[in-house]
Parts: sequence; structure tokens; C-alpha cells
Amino acid sequence: MASKIVLCVEDNPKIQMFNKPLLEAKGFTVELAMTLAEAREAIGRKMPDLIILDIRLPDGSGLGFLRELRKTSNVPVIALTDKKEDVDVIEGMESGCDDYMPKPHTFPVLYARIEGLLRRASKVPEKKGSGSLQLDIFSGRAFVNGEDLLLTQKEFSLLLLFTENEGKMMGSDYLYEKVWGQSMNKIRGRSMNNDTRTLRKHISAIRGKLEDANSTYNISNLRGEGYCFEEVWKIGKEV
Repeated sequence: MASKIVLCVEDNPKIQMFNKPLLEAKGFTVELAMTLAEAREAIGRKMPDLIILDIRLPDGSGLGFLRELRKTSNVPVIALTDKKEDVDVIEGMESGCDDYMPKPHTFPVLYARIEGLLRRASKVPEKKGSGSLQLDIFSGRAFVNGEDLLLTQKEFSLLLLFTENEGKMMGSDYLYEKVWGQSMNKIRGRSMNNDTRTLRKHISAIRGKLEDANSTYNISNLRGEGYCFEEVWKIGKEV
């Protein structure tokens, strides 16, 4: 069986030389890129199974590159950065990264994150949903009429929660706690405004992708109450 390919996009040669032999010792094939241009060349040759991506690179923003990548691929991405502020974590997640690690990092933690993402992506699919909308539980992919919506990890988790509670009104704090694993504004130093903005952006992204795929499903919002996921034709029929 061919080994999994990990693409490390990082302009610090010390970090590259630290990660490469350790990953190879774990059985991975490791591709190195010092710039975004080199990363694009590597992806053009063959899409890796996972990408470790530095946010700050000499020829551009790693997050900008990630947003570009997410238009065509849902390959797992771990973002590495020197930044540690909550707002920067939020920006990384909104750009489509599946996991986020501040530098410096230890290899055992990085390896555990890599294994977790690859394990989720490789499991035998379990389908949820009905009709034109299908969710692949273990790979974290959603399809409308067979078309991959290219959802990020958090977008998929939100959509899965919506499909499991179709027709029910769910509050913002409930959604955030279920998907992000913590209540809004419960951690010292966090801003509820940032949490609310993050939730709204993820829901807006899901809406856009459903609309682009001509899905019959819609996420409606009632101010002060929350969000509800329903099929458009059902709403129209009831009216």
C-alpha cells in the first residue's frame, strides 16, 4: 500500500528539517515547499493526503492560499503559526483549515493531529440525509445530487447537526457549543462577538454552497430565536 503524502509548506528550514525525518519514520512520504509557489507546483503534480501549512510565507498569506484551495479540494489542512490570539484562530478556521497549532509545537502532538484527520478521512463512508442531500459521516463530505459541496470540517459538523435536527429551531449558543465544544463567552478573554461572527460566517458559507448546488434545503434565521434547517418545498407547502 502506498504511503500517505504529507505536504509541509513552511519557510523555516529548521522546522522543515525537524518534521521531515520524524514523519518519514512514521511511514509518510514528505513533500517540502518553502513558498506558496512551490506548494502550488507540488499540488499540481499530485494532491497530497494532508497539508501542514504555515500562515506567514514570503510570497503571500497561507490563509489566502487555503481559501483558494478550498474552492477545489477538501484535503485536510493543519495550519501552523506563531500567532496565538483567538481572533487569529477564528480567521484560520474561517479560511477552511481543519486543525490549528501554534508554533513551537511538539512532534507527538502534531503526529496525533495528523493521524486523527487521516483516520477520519479514510473510514468507510456512512451516509446520512435523504433525497438529493447526502452526508458522508466518516469522510466529512456532503453532496447535493452527487456534487461535493467541499465543506470545511466545521461547516460539515454544522450541517450534520442541522440535518439531525431538521425542522427544529436551535439557538446560536447551542450550535456553537455543539460544534466548537464550548459555550460562547465562557472562557476568560474570549469575545462573544467573535464567536457569534464565526458562527454566522460558517452558516453563511453553508447557505451559499447549498444554493450554488441548487439544493432544496435552506437555513432560516429568526432573530432572537436561532436557526432552522428545512427543505424549501416543505416551507412553501406549509404556507
